[in-house]
Amino acid sequence: MRYPLLSLIVLVAGLTLFGGCKEKKQTDDIIATKYIPKKPLPPIAMKVDKQSQTVNWLGKKYVVDIVRTPVDSLPRVSDDTGQEYIDNSIHLAVKRDDGSVFFEKTFVKGSFHSYVEESFRRNGQLASIRLDEAEGPELHFSVVIGLPDAIDDVFVPLQLTVNNQGGISIRQDDDMGMLDYDDEADGAENEE
Repeated sequence: MRYPLLSLIVLVAGLTLFGGCKEKKQTDDIIATKYIPKKPLPPIAMKVDKQSQTVNWLGKKYVVDIVRTPVDSLPRVSDDTGQEYIDNSIHLAVKRDDGSVFFEKTFVKGSFHSYVEESFRRNGQLASIRLDEAEGPELHFSVVIGLPDAIDDVFVPLQLTVNNQGGISIRQDDDMGMLDYDDEADGAENEE
């Protein structure tokens, strides 16, 4: 009687082992997870950027101060995903060597609307104004309005000119060489 019981135990163990190793039935069903789009982050702002540069112009020293500040009260811009960005204002001041102000103005993207296409008016961001050169009776500045998620690649270059009478003029800038953002090469000081 011992052997039939042992045979029964071996048979049950074998069936259990055999049943666990059988191949699962394959189906042609495709199981896909539902796409859940990412929620945009809170509005993104560029950091405050302060530049100060001394320039010899018309035989005298001038200090050019440029301060970019994100302004929450300006209309927001957004990229293709709906991510919102805070636009900037840029304050430009040209001061004489004695500290008196020769020229001072705060620019926003709207200051340049007639020089940019509708897509940049709607979704562009005022990214920077930089001093390019002092030439004769004029100071030339490069201005960049770009798409905030691709500002290094998709932008409109403009040239802002301040003359020795304090007048300004703006035009589209086709000279891409003037867009040099290496502040150390320009002699500008970054103040964070």
